[in-house]
Amino acid sequence: RSKITGSMRRILPTTLAAIRYETAAGGVRWEAVWAGDSRSYALLPGSGLHALTRDDTHEDDALAQLRQDPPMTNVVCADREFTLSAHRGEFGAPCVLLTATDGFFGYVHTPAQFEWVLLDTLAHAGDVADWAERLRRAIQPATGDDASLSLAALGFEDFGRLRAAFAGRRADLARGEYLDVPPDDDQEAMRGWQDRTWQAYRDAYETFMPGVRE
Repeated sequence: RSKITGSMRRILPTTLAAIRYETAAGGVRWEAVWAGDSRSYALLPGSGLHALTRDDTHEDDALAQLRQDPPMTNVVCADREFTLSAHRGEFGAPCVLLTATDGFFGYVHTPAQFEWVLLDTLAHAGDVADWAERLRRAIQPATGDDASLSLAALGFEDFGRLRAAFAGRRADLARGEYLDVPPDDDQEAMRGWQDRTWQAYRDAYETFMPGVRE
């Protein structure tokens, strides 16, 4: 018998992230739908990774969420009402749309490191199946949770064109400070590095996010 009581208890709780999309006239119209802290993203050749959702927590800063793992204020469940949020937009093709649980993005040091995992595994993959296997191998030693990821690459003629389209963005990340991770046991250096790289990365990452709820 569970000893968990109060408002935090749920029956069959889970999170959700989904993207509905359609391609038309050289562009991609999308709608991200979510509940909880699973996320939807766009990966764009020129500007990298962009969040399309905002976690259902009281903490709105993605770096603070990594440090704190705050409780969720809304989840899909069987015993009470919940909310599905939606956010819409449009990109010019080509682009990659993806959804992921926090098993993928919640156990890196910064949001930029999640983008690096995506692009570095893509750069070394020979095909889609190889990319999936490399992603699994990259995240499995680090994650502390179940990890699920789904993506759709839209507007690329083949896998080689997809890989080539992101080569420049990967090189940009490699040239920055994003990969200069301090030792885990030097907490002061780690926090300083996280703060610096997040401030450099944040504006682009949040470009397409929905607004902060009142």
